[in-house]
Amino acid sequence: MIDQRALPSELVEIRTSDWRQVVDAVKTLAVRGAPAIGVAGAAAVMLAAYELAERGALAASPVWFAVRLREAARVIAVARPTAVNLSWGVNRALQVAAGALKAGKTPRQTAEALRELTGDLIVEDEAINRAIGAHGAALLAPIAAANERPLTILTHCNAGSLATAFYGTALGVVYAAAEQGLVERVYADETRPVGQGARLTVWELSRAGVPATLICDNMAASLMAAGRIDA
Repeated sequence: MIDQRALPSELVEIRTSDWRQVVDAVKTLAVRGAPAIGVAGAAAVMLAAYELAERGALAASPVWFAVRLREAARVIAVARPTAVNLSWGVNRALQVAAGALKAGKTPRQTAEALRELTGDLIVEDEAINRAIGAHGAALLAPIAAANERPLTILTHCNAGSLATAFYGTALGVVYAAAEQGLVERVYADETRPVGQGARLTVWELSRAGVPATLICDNMAASLMAAGRIDA
């Protein structure tokens, strides 16, 4: 996981095998963005399953394992109550775990099934994001054609790779459009009070080679009134 609290001044990775550290990362906004939180939730359940599977004689009992896994899942699910994707990811993991145990899998095998699920969720999310990007860019292309020039785009908050498994939702549209030469410049709102636009979006765009200008939030209306924002 990238520790988003350290950006943009420092790129810090969080590597852990402890599900409690994932919970802390979600609580403290080290990991943020709905899709990213959803994947983190499933990954945390996976790590809890591996931990429980190593509990010796206790882990030999599927019933004990299932009860303890649900207890850990409840803690994970409330790490950020307003994030719908968190409970979604946790519930996906619990469904896979229940199915594995019902099929006679051992706790260790159940943890492996959850590891596979986590990988699948990452692949699934990137595919969805790239589809969003392609569809969004297709809507922007006629505007650029009518203007006979690339577009200036306004963004708010951060909905890019940092907020997802990869590529981004709203920012994925910008990436897809930029790949087609449709973007002249992005104006990124700072997004008070946490500053996701200032700290994260501008950092992402600069790394992707997309021209970006950081603006304070109350400049957005002025730029739109002046006709300097196309989308």
